[in-house]
Amino acid sequence: MHITKLFFLLLTCAAWAFAPSAAQADVRISGHDILVDGKAFVVRGAAGTRQLAVLAGLGANTIRTYGAEEAEALDRAQAAGLKVILGFWLEHPRRGVDYRDEKFVAAQLARLEQFVRQHRNHPALLMWGLGNEVESELADDSQIWPGIERAARLVKQLDPAHPTLAVLAEAGNNKVAKLKSQAPSIDVLGVNSYGEGLLSLPERVRQQGWNKPWIVTELGPRGQWQAARTPWGAFIEPGSGEKAALLRRYLPRMLPPQANGQIAFFWGQKQEVTPTWHSLLLPDNSWTETAEAMAASWGGHTPGRNRAPRITRFEFSHRPGQPWASWPRSQIARAILAVSDPDKDPITLHWAVMAESTDLRVAGDAEAVPPSYPNALFGAGNDGVSIQGLHPGAYRLFLEVRDGRGAVATANLPFRVE
Repeated sequence: MHITKLFFLLLTCAAWAFAPSAAQADVRISGHDILVDGKAFVVRGAAGTRQLAVLAGLGANTIRTYGAEEAEALDRAQAAGLKVILGFWLEHPRRGVDYRDEKFVAAQLARLEQFVRQHRNHPALLMWGLGNEVESELADDSQIWPGIERAARLVKQLDPAHPTLAVLAEAGNNKVAKLKSQAPSIDVLGVNSYGEGLLSLPERVRQQGWNKPWIVTELGPRGQWQAARTPWGAFIEPGSGEKAALLRRYLPRMLPPQANGQIAFFWGQKQEVTPTWHSLLLPDNSWTETAEAMAASWGGHTPGRNRAPRITRFEFSHRPGQPWASWPRSQIARAILAVSDPDKDPITLHWAVMAESTDLRVAGDAEAVPPSYPNALFGAGNDGVSIQGLHPGAYRLFLEVRDGRGAVATANLPFRVE
């Protein structure tokens, strides 16, 4: 091959390898706005990588990931028409690392550089999510902000085409102001917030002087740290219907001009206090009424426009109106309920008894699933179930009401055998 033609071919290949994809969106920050292809982009989506077509159908336009292992979702998100806040896990000092240790920092930045180089040209990429609540559970967070700044500065050098985002656990302790002053390379603020704190969050962010775009990067109806407790200390979880009602209240308030968008938590399933507390999906990908709340806020609809079953009554017969109960070991207890389906679908009930979780972690760290006791249940029907034969201790009775069309209602009652 002629040397001139060979040089031209190599130059063309190099340009193709390093140029952004033709399908890649133009993402920019302009004042308080996130612009995608020149238009204001309002984030509507969830944290998680499952059932992306269903999520997009609800009206979502974005997913959020947390670590490098979730980058495989980029292609699936692109196929579903979703953008990705692509997360890179910055390790937490509460787990033993020290951001004043240059060897640790250099190694983490090296992994970050490789990660950015690998994914910076993907057309689904919206922005880089640098860490999640890195400052949480610390009496002294002073080492965190320079660490976030170094990571953000590196990303902007490697990929000036996509904004950087850092995620804080709520907005207390003046941490938004700290991030603004000590990590100026962060373009977008992310705040994880749950429950009634969401209603005052926009004002609290503004009071700390944040003047760039910001997103609620985890939004939920109520965290366990905000919940009422039984006399023996078990958190009382809202049922899926109550969660949906709370989301209907919160979601519309986390849009412009209050915020640049919202990410619901968690579009998947995980054990955190219970298997259902923060799970918007069940292990088999069934969805709850919370999906209806998301669709109503985002202008979409659930699969087949189906609606989930409703649980209108669920309590122990000897403690009516109370979301928990206790009884002697020799006693038989009966849970009673009333359920319905707004589409008149035939429903099936699934019951389980599990021990109260004792592996309670912080900041979303993985927890062990408590043991189950199927032999404690008998007399199950559409009006309730009975419990007997358990050793003294703390437990929960779980209920799933399924409509056979992919939707489910969930609830649980903590109880104690004495």
